[in-house]
Amino acid sequence: MWPPETPYLTVDAVVIDERGVLLIRRRNPPYGWALPGGFVERGESVESAVRREAREETGLEIEDLRLIGVYSDPDRDPRFPTASVVYLCRAKGDPRSADDAAEVRFFSHKSLPDEIAFDHRRIIDDAFRLRLEM
Repeated sequence: MWPPETPYLTVDAVVIDERGVLLIRRRNPPYGWALPGGFVERGESVESAVRREAREETGLEIEDLRLIGVYSDPDRDPRFPTASVVYLCRAKGDPRSADDAAEVRFFSHKSLPDEIAFDHRRIIDDAFRLRLEM
């Protein structure tokens, strides 16, 4: 079958600093707290997409992208299959909620909210582990 039916390509930004990890409260279903991110647009690189999504949802410019991994469990998104390219990155400034984000906040690793969307708790754990190894 051509073209092949493949998962939707997404990106997520893991911003961690002295305040904790940055999460957005999703304005649209599936609800809950999530990493800033979204879908890669046609003609866009994943690096450009993660920068754009972070800026649209938090108002932050991100830099120093480090690949954490690709998360592709077919059940990671309850709507349809997705594969997400996830980056650990730095950001300057104070975030503000915009676009799909109803709220934006930093959480310490020990005080993460219970309602985290998708597989983002696993991603956050992986990011903190990677950060300790750096």
